[in-house]
Formats: sequence, structure tokens, C-alpha cells
Amino acid sequence: MVVYYPRLNQHGAKLPDKGSLKSIMFAVFKSARKAAFSAALAISALTLTACDPIALGTGPSINTSKPVKVALLVPKGSAQSGDSVLAQSLENAARLAIADLKGVQIDLTIYDTAGDPTRAASAATEAVNGGAQIILGPVYAEAANAAGIAASKRGINVLSFSNTTSIAGGNVFILGPTYDNSARRLASFAKRQGKNNFVIASGSNAAGQAGEAAVRRAAAQNAITVTDSIRYELSQQGVINAIPQIRSAASGSDVLFLTANTAGALPLLTQLLPEAGVKPGEIQFVGLTRWDIPAQTLALPGVQGGWFAMPDPARAANFRDRYTAAYGAAPHAIGGLAYDGIAAIGALVGAGKSDALTAASLTQGAGFQGTGGIFRLRPDGTNERGLAIATIQEQKVVVIDAAPSSFSGAGL
Repeated sequence: MVVYYPRLNQHGAKLPDKGSLKSIMFAVFKSARKAAFSAALAISALTLTACDPIALGTGPSINTSKPVKVALLVPKGSAQSGDSVLAQSLENAARLAIADLKGVQIDLTIYDTAGDPTRAASAATEAVNGGAQIILGPVYAEAANAAGIAASKRGINVLSFSNTTSIAGGNVFILGPTYDNSARRLASFAKRQGKNNFVIASGSNAAGQAGEAAVRRAAAQNAITVTDSIRYELSQQGVINAIPQIRSAASGSDVLFLTANTAGALPLLTQLLPEAGVKPGEIQFVGLTRWDIPAQTLALPGVQGGWFAMPDPARAANFRDRYTAAYGAAPHAIGGLAYDGIAAIGALVGAGKSDALTAASLTQGAGFQGTGGIFRLRPDGTNERGLAIATIQEQKVVVIDAAPSSFSGAGL
């Protein structure tokens, strides 16, 4: 899967004015050039395969009455200005989580990786040699993969902030939001609303194809037929050329599933499709990415009435407010992942078992409470998050299916 986190905060990407197609595409691809993943969740980078096979992580035996040594690997020191902001946000969120723990002591040590795989591997080695019992981070996929390989030599598990699923497995777990998680939630909801066939529109780049693959998997899991998929080149003319094909494919379909985000082709698609007669009132538009960020996205014509998945808004707002009160500024878009990691560690250690940081414990089925709702780690190293389904009405976000409060109920 592609790397989702851009080194610049894509949530701050500026949308174009309602002007010419040229101005729209200029803004779209100017933002795209800046992106290197996300959470937004955005996704634009290279597919990464683990360098070496790593045996399933076991994890250390710990004394839960003593402080647990946690290493936090952050991208501070890179040439990208946004990384220092991200690094500080991750550290702040981790410390906020530590302050919230009851009866659990965390000995947190910060290691700067500069977002570099070699430095990440060195940091991981230094951390485990210094007694680290679990590693949080790094953010970027190559760095996380390198840290995982280094830590595996000592049987230490890594909770990475990446959402690149190809590096997950063995002793590496990813905390970042994934396409598969959103696609599963949306497909399940669509099926319950009587939607039985999808048309997918996606970019021809790695991110677009990863998104399409996730939608196809989710559709198959929910007995939904993908009647067609249209791929477009990431250029103004490429998107324009795809509009007639999408219009033809969408005729008679229940759902048009768009994998693009606001930093990519979404603004152009959601303007041109309604103009071409593919109207949200006649076919259900569904977005694989967050349509509530940045806020300007809410004004796009094609997103009105569309569905997308998002973290539990009440919990997300609570974390954002508490973080802002503590540090004087809002957290980075993925800063909450560090809080989630500490929360999971704290919950397991708090149970008083010596195997709290083993792979078996980390993947226990009940999951954990995080900044955006419930989440759990899967044995394959990926994660599952309880998401809400939202729509946009009169340029405002409206939740139409609440995020689940546990993994025992429906809606996942």
C-alpha cells in the first residue's frame, strides 16, 4: 500500500476558487507536488515491501509494577519544516496520554530520526540497547520498516504511526488510518442501505490503485458487485477525458466510489461530474478519504449528500480541545496516534500481566479507546478502527451512522 502521510500537512491545502478548470487543476496539482502520505489521509508515495521477513513479534516479559520503558521515534531533524511540528505534536500527545494513565508508570525517551531509515534503524538499536520494552513510531514507512528490522533482533515490538500496510507484520504494527478500514466501513454501511453495486473512479497512480484495491476487497466482503472501474491520469486533461467514461459506467449503478482526496483530483471531479449529469441525488457518491478536511471541501458541489468515514467526532473533538488547552495550539492531524499508542500500552500494562507487550496481548480482540474512538491491532500488523459514517448537508458535516463503541456490535 502506498505511503499516506505527506511531509506537509495536507489538511491545510488550499482549495481553488470557483473559477476556471485551469485554476482548479493548478491548485490540485500544486498541492499534490508538495505531498510526499497521510493520514490524510491522503495518500501519495511509493509502495514499500519489507526488506527482510521478520518472525511474528513476541515481545518482552515485563514487571508491571515498575516503569515501562517506551521509546518514541519522531521525524525531528529532517529538511522538511513540517516534520518538526509533527514531531513535537507526537511528543506532546504521548505526554498527555501518560498524564491520563492511572496506576501505570511510563519512562518515555524521545529519539529523533529525521524521517530517515538509516537514522531510524540506529535510533531503534540505541533504544533497545538502552532497555526500551516497546517502540512508538516512526512515522514514515521506510523508517518504520528499518526500525522494525532493527528491533526484531531483540524481540521488541514497534507501533508505527505509518498506515502503509505493506510494512505491517511480524513485530511491526501500524497505527495510521488505512484505506481498507474506511472501505470496509463504507461498504458495510452501503450494503445495509440496499446498495448492491459500485462503480469506482480512481487515479492511475499508486495511491489511486491502492484505493481501488481496498474498495474491491471491501465490496467482495459485503457481497457487492463492482460493475466497472474507471482510471484517470493525474492531469487536468486526464480527469476531463475520464468524465464521459465515468458517466457511462455510473448509469444504473447504486454507488459512485471516489478514491481521490482534496489535495488531488476531488475538486475537479466533484465539479465536472454534476455538470455532466452525474448528480449526487441520482447516484450515491461515496468518498474513500476524509471529505470534512480541509473545511473548504464542504463547499464542493459533488460532495453534498455524499458519504465518507471519519473518527468518532465527539472523541476527536475532546482530544483536540484537551490538547489545545494543554499546549496552546491544535494537534497535528496525526498527532493523536501517539496518544493512542500510549493508551494501548497503558491499558495492557494496567492489567498487571508480564506478557502485556507481546504480540498476543497487543492484538487482543477487545481493542482500546483512542482519540478517535475504539481501535484494535490485528495479527497481520494492520489495525481496525471504529468509524462513523457522515454526510454533508448544506456544507455541514452530519453523522448518519455513529461510530461503534465496541467491537462486538454492528457497523464495522
